[in-house]
Amino acid sequence: MTNGHRSAAAALLLVLTLALLASRGRAQTPPQRPNILLVISDDHSAAFVGCYGNKEIRTPNLDRFAAEGVRFDRAYVASPQCVPSRAAFMTGRSPVAIGMTRFSAPLPRDIAAFPELLRSGGGYFTGICGRTYHLDGSRLPDESKTVFDRHRLRTFADRVDFLHAGSQAQVPAQMNAFFDRLPAGKPFFLQVGFSDPHRPLDRNAIPQPHDPAKLVLPPFMPDTPAVRDDLARYYDEVARLDGLFGRVLKILEERGQDRNTLVVFLGDNGGALLRGKGTLNELGIRVPLLARWPGTIKAGLRATELVSGEDLAPTVLQAAGVPVPREMTGLSFLPVLRGGSGPSPDEQRRYVFSERGAHGSALPTNTGNFDLGRCVVSRTHKLIYNALWQLPYSPVDFAGHPLWREIQAMNQDGKLAPELARLYFSPARPMFELYDLARDPHEMTNLAGKPEHAAVERELKAQLQEWMILNRDYLPLPVPPGREAGAPRAGGEDAQ
Repeated sequence: MTNGHRSAAAALLLVLTLALLASRGRAQTPPQRPNILLVISDDHSAAFVGCYGNKEIRTPNLDRFAAEGVRFDRAYVASPQCVPSRAAFMTGRSPVAIGMTRFSAPLPRDIAAFPELLRSGGGYFTGICGRTYHLDGSRLPDESKTVFDRHRLRTFADRVDFLHAGSQAQVPAQMNAFFDRLPAGKPFFLQVGFSDPHRPLDRNAIPQPHDPAKLVLPPFMPDTPAVRDDLARYYDEVARLDGLFGRVLKILEERGQDRNTLVVFLGDNGGALLRGKGTLNELGIRVPLLARWPGTIKAGLRATELVSGEDLAPTVLQAAGVPVPREMTGLSFLPVLRGGSGPSPDEQRRYVFSERGAHGSALPTNTGNFDLGRCVVSRTHKLIYNALWQLPYSPVDFAGHPLWREIQAMNQDGKLAPELARLYFSPARPMFELYDLARDPHEMTNLAGKPEHAAVERELKAQLQEWMILNRDYLPLPVPPGREAGAPRAGGEDAQ
């Protein structure tokens, strides 16, 4: 071999060696941790987004976002109320287990919220902005405020790096302030909260309001001009929210943070509508859950797995490479985001659970202010346990509204359809409600106590009983000693 050939061979060997070393270096480099942006709407049921099949509502930004990522069809919150539901988001645990079923309760200082774990275990810069986050106590008289100050019960200023609660109109400025403070090279977590479509419902929330006459009403809503007008204004606020959400995505893009950011959008609980917020019906606890993560989530993915509000925290932590604490009972749905069909068979979620407790800070004068209920949802059915079955239905956030007074007057005058009169004005409710969600998605036919559905009722009562025991629930268990789940009951508590 000539000297020229030896030099060429040596040069080639050097190139191959350097290439091999470079490839090994790349293989050993840990994957980049994603930024995480969580956007929460207030009082927003899954039925009221275009991508969920609603043809009347105008949500182009949310629909486009869903087309770029994943839409979860069976996402349920841990409570149909803001505070306990958001507590489950933050902690990955049931509101019952962490003592957060009272609406005005602050999150205990010794219970970790996942932004703290992102900060301490993953080096994230963390923040919360927009609509109030609800977890430092709410609407308290002066005496309670003094107690909160004396015992340092407000904790979120210590849990995150950036905390600015205010109106939704302030979101763009607050987001930009957050990004101005973001240290170079650090991943971030930011929660953005909106008040839409929370009541009161504004008129002319958007330049071209929805036409009440064109809306398709669910069968549990009386078809009156007042009901249609109210629902149209709710649609308008959802549409306004959609525009605000588009602005959030634009800011993320303008800041150059859109490529490596997992963006999650979800509702905190259902809309304040008939059989919505404050109830364990579908309109109260089934919410929109959408996610986009460029390069990781396949565009246009539709997920049918059951998801609980408890699952958000472990999912975010796992995506960030931060260990999930053992006390978190939520299950990560990260495998779904990464293109799998769901968790492994031994971890797959077969049931979700939700609880109803006190609402607001008022005294318990009706079931709008105070109710005690639990529910379990399977892939096909739902069981609702009304512990205060003796009390009639009362809506949340609009019991004093002219809309509800009109419906009450219709019932008194005998002008309300018998089926609706039974739903809203029976002097007592059934203790148990069982619905076949596959055949009866609007929950109009209660199957509890019917012999042909006893096996399903028995299964769901057993699952709810186990969940209540493990979470140290304070309510009486749904299956008393000596009585088989699903067995007929004496007296009238199972009456339709």
